[in-house]
Amino acid sequence: MEQTTYNFKEVMSKPERLAPGHRMCAGCGGTITVRTVLRALEEGDRAVIGNATGCLEVSSFMYPYTAYEDSYIHNAFENAGATLSGVETAYNVLKKKGKIKDNFKFITFGGDGGTYDIGFQSLSGAMERGHDMVYVCYDNGAYMNTGTQRSSATPQYADTTTTPAGKVSAGKVQVRKDLAAIIAEHHVPYVGQSTFTSNFKDLYTKAQKAIYTPGPAFLNVMSPCPRGWGYEPSEMMSICKMAVETCYWPLYEVIDGKWILNYEPKNKMPIEEFLKPQRRFRHLFKKENEALIGKFQEEIDKRWEELKNKCN
Repeated sequence: MEQTTYNFKEVMSKPERLAPGHRMCAGCGGTITVRTVLRALEEGDRAVIGNATGCLEVSSFMYPYTAYEDSYIHNAFENAGATLSGVETAYNVLKKKGKIKDNFKFITFGGDGGTYDIGFQSLSGAMERGHDMVYVCYDNGAYMNTGTQRSSATPQYADTTTTPAGKVSAGKVQVRKDLAAIIAEHHVPYVGQSTFTSNFKDLYTKAQKAIYTPGPAFLNVMSPCPRGWGYEPSEMMSICKMAVETCYWPLYEVIDGKWILNYEPKNKMPIEEFLKPQRRFRHLFKKENEALIGKFQEEIDKRWEELKNKCN
């Protein structure tokens, strides 16, 4: 796909497709993810929005009202991929019969619990079958809607309600799953990993590529949660910046099997800069846990080198 030059003043002035008045928390990354992705839709294109049960769903939808300006489907926790792939198939049939004239795009949102874990089978099936749809994971690193339980997206050593840090535990034992890389192995046309940086150009550009690349596409967007991560809402953008600058959350995409690194820090920051502002990692800065930060850094460095090798 050709690289497009955008006038971001015009882009940010597009009409909102997620109406204000929803009940998401101040400083939540989920709604910023949704607004930026939906802004990538061209004017005149209609959309069907799917939404797995989770923070985003319970806060943007209360029957019969929804915050979405487009058609909206709330489905169960585990089947967002199946729901939208079914709707996309029905649309193709109706359009072929001449019963629908408008152009529709199919975009579904799910948190990491409903994407990495409970909904993975549904997501994997939709990607493998080749439906023309976009699955967006707003990755906040735990089951935030039900009380901050760990998920397979939760980073190692994070303090959650099911992996509490204390005298006998240093938080979650396992390292986080690399879901974007797993979906790339489904040989889909487009996979992108992003978060909120500067003028949102990276996320917007990847969203537009995902929406307008024929076939299945997947976006994994780190979407911080102030309650689960333990930061002040005003710190969200700086945390996202440090996630990228420490290479905890690299910005990359996979287009038709080609791995592309979108950003490489000039001076890679130590992982402490990402961990410090978050209450879920405060136990790592106790003297008896200092070695764990070193282990965290080793895992980040290993994954970063693996990614650069793929992109080379």
